[in-house]
Amino acid sequence: MAVDCHASSSGVESQEEVRRLFDDYDSLADDSALENQKSRKLDQPPTPLPVAALATLCVVRLVDPIVFTQIFPYVNEMIEHLHLTEDPSKIGFYSGVVESSFAIAQVVSIYQWAKLSDVIGRRPIVLCGIFGIGLATLFMGMSSTLSGVLFARSLGGLFSGNIAVIHSVLGEITDSTNQATAFPLYGLCWPLGAIIGPLMGGLLSNPAQKFPGLFNTPLFRRYPYLLPCIAAAIIAWSGCLYGFFYLKETLPSKRSKQQKEHIQLSECHGGAFEKPAQPATVRHLLTIPLVRALCLSGAGLSFIATGFDVTFVLFCYTSIPQGGLAFDATQIGYALSISGGISIFLQLCCMPFLLRRFDHARMYNFCMGLWPFCFVLLPGLNILARLGAVDVITGELAPGTHGLVWLGITIILLISRAGALAFSVSMILVKESAPDPASLGVTNGVTQFAMCLARSFSPAIASSLLAFSIGYDFILLRYLWVIVMTIICFLGTTLSRRIAEGRRPIPR
Repeated sequence: MAVDCHASSSGVESQEEVRRLFDDYDSLADDSALENQKSRKLDQPPTPLPVAALATLCVVRLVDPIVFTQIFPYVNEMIEHLHLTEDPSKIGFYSGVVESSFAIAQVVSIYQWAKLSDVIGRRPIVLCGIFGIGLATLFMGMSSTLSGVLFARSLGGLFSGNIAVIHSVLGEITDSTNQATAFPLYGLCWPLGAIIGPLMGGLLSNPAQKFPGLFNTPLFRRYPYLLPCIAAAIIAWSGCLYGFFYLKETLPSKRSKQQKEHIQLSECHGGAFEKPAQPATVRHLLTIPLVRALCLSGAGLSFIATGFDVTFVLFCYTSIPQGGLAFDATQIGYALSISGGISIFLQLCCMPFLLRRFDHARMYNFCMGLWPFCFVLLPGLNILARLGAVDVITGELAPGTHGLVWLGITIILLISRAGALAFSVSMILVKESAPDPASLGVTNGVTQFAMCLARSFSPAIASSLLAFSIGYDFILLRYLWVIVMTIICFLGTTLSRRIAEGRRPIPR
């Protein structure tokens, strides 16, 4: 029997008023449209995974972590190479400023990119951002002053603000029945890039010294960090070219004619076509308890995770007498690659099962509760290095101690990567919190804005704390960075509990 899609205007208006009434009432209990859609499909078989679209999105997403992390192994060495200070304890401050400049610029652009993508489409924003990231990375490799490095890093942050748009694309090509598989696969992109980026940065920096037969030229002697930046830029532009040919538009209003007809047929309910919803405003989004909780907790998670990454790199670079491990850029690159390998294992082997088995909010809280252990255990690595050091100045360790230090590094990185699974869970929670599908891009933009805002000052604070602490012998001041970051981690776990409270329905 054919469905009559031409009901009377009065019937349509009455149905629309009833629907709005219940939508408004449900919003008080924070039951979003996407969450309602999820509950209706619990008894349905999973939707086939959009393999081609997901694979294309993963290729595009892979660019950002490679470009972002390739600087980590040599950033402190680069600051020393610029001769900004003769005091080694102040290097951490300058490296923190460089890393913060990226996030500050990202904060400025992230919501604007998300809002613009709701108008002109997701695809042009994604491709423009990737191309710009590659260009900014090339500029950084040719910078010989602090102002040049800050400009290049800030330019990369401006173009990297399209991350919320990429998250929106993922939400638009999946639904609640297949997201437990799609989101972990998408989540593999960051750890995989976190393997490639640090390895590339650690191995290709100072090529004139490491590979004199190929790169002992005036260009690479003057710019010792140009080669990893060239490699990262090539990867970024290759991803942009791949996305140009294979990335499809996912914004409903910008899809092809055939896709629009399919959407219109699927939106005919109860004898009338539903009018496409308009994106919610930021003010409206912030009145939803779950969105507010995700913004606050996401900011805490981003501050803690970024602070740990920065602290870990600076801790490894710092000499053993000052409280570190005296690693060079290559060793730091290996350590960060171990971190990426652990993340891949957790995302691929553990995440799909955990998402199906456990409540998302409780899983998020558990991951947040792991972060304090990461900071508390770090000083133990320095104690091991001091006890088994053959030469504390050069950082040479006895073979047995060397193995124990790397075992300790692996354990700490395992805990940190388990805590970082909260990012993947957060993407699902953000999708569920959107008041309607049309507002998914703006919702991602708001939450990513909060996370990037915290990330913008986290590197400077974390690195400055460590740089300040290593100059003292008094134990409370020497480990002040551990105390402060651990307290912040506990505050972050408190914020994460608000997510479960935001999802809790109001009694009727």
